[in-house]
Amino acid sequence: MLKYGERSGNFHMLPPGPNSPVGVIWIALNKKGIGIHGTNEPKTIGRAASHGCIRLANWDVVRLAQKVKPGVPVSIH
Repeated sequence: MLKYGERSGNFHMLPPGPNSPVGVIWIALNKKGIGIHGTNEPKTIGRAASHGCIRLANWDVVRLAQKVKPGVPVSIH
């Protein structure tokens, strides 16, 4: 998706939460719509279920968010 995919302008803002597909936290990256986030279905981690995002268990994304500061540059190649 990152290399060849094309994003449409038709997207939905998903609120965070324990039952949300994006989990409890969203960490935005340098590509619009791509981020590191939790999931309400941890059993799907490691399977093709997203469009380029990095999915973590909610408890892991919370720990990661505590270790990074807003504005820290992150890029995907």
